[in-house]
Amino acid sequence: MDVGGKIFVVTGAGNGIGRCVALDLVSRGATVVGADINEVGLAETGRLAVDLSRFRSHVLDIGDREAVQRFPGIVRAEVGQVDGLFNIAGIAQDTQPIAEVGDDRVDLLMRVNYFGTVWLTRAFLPDLEQRPEGGLILITSSLSGLAPFPGAAFYGASKAAVALFAYGLAQDLRGKKSKVTVTTVIPGTIWTDLVRKTSQALGTPEAVAKGFAMAPEKAARRIIDAALDGRVRAVVGKDAHVFNGARRLSSRLSERMAYAQVGRFVYRSSSRRNG
Repeated sequence: MDVGGKIFVVTGAGNGIGRCVALDLVSRGATVVGADINEVGLAETGRLAVDLSRFRSHVLDIGDREAVQRFPGIVRAEVGQVDGLFNIAGIAQDTQPIAEVGDDRVDLLMRVNYFGTVWLTRAFLPDLEQRPEGGLILITSSLSGLAPFPGAAFYGASKAAVALFAYGLAQDLRGKKSKVTVTTVIPGTIWTDLVRKTSQALGTPEAVAKGFAMAPEKAARRIIDAALDGRVRAVVGKDAHVFNGARRLSSRLSERMAYAQVGRFVYRSSSRRNG
């Protein structure tokens, strides 16, 4: 798909990967409707855009079902039909064992990472199916949806759930011969504020963590290219590829690798909190 003149909705556009995806699309000639709960972050994304006239910002909490259901109508009124939806928005779980995570946090993780993405995708799907050449949908899962990382059980569950939703949607659309494509992206460690905070919580030196991670600008390019190509699944980042390969060999191997990577930091921190 040539993105010049196309219109895309990008959630999570106020920071991190979502911001980089929005800025990259604008640089390619697209118009982006950026949605985020963070109004200040959206304003900064707009300031960084090569052409502010092609970046429209909307404050949206994708965990608010009624707001999500109203959003397509708001977008249509402002820019007309959209050509694609990039579901990037998500929130993290603090690195805590299951027993230490409060019910409210569990509910929020599922509302944003799973239900919010599902609601928004279903809300925009009728619009995308009306595009003569077909539209595109991108859904962001995670490396934590591939392997059970210590201290991230609920986050991983939300990301595994949204990946299976995306795969199922792709099957449904294929079955009805729809021109809409669905791409599930599985990013590994991408250097964002979220990863920085996690590395600090685990006690990992920032230089080490940053050197291990992929730059968000590079990840954004690969995510966009995968969606434009209509790929069903895309793995982004060296560690994601390593775990993806290990999981194909043995689920036990990928579980052991995840434990070895962060287990001692998570459970040592838990012991200190409970000691």
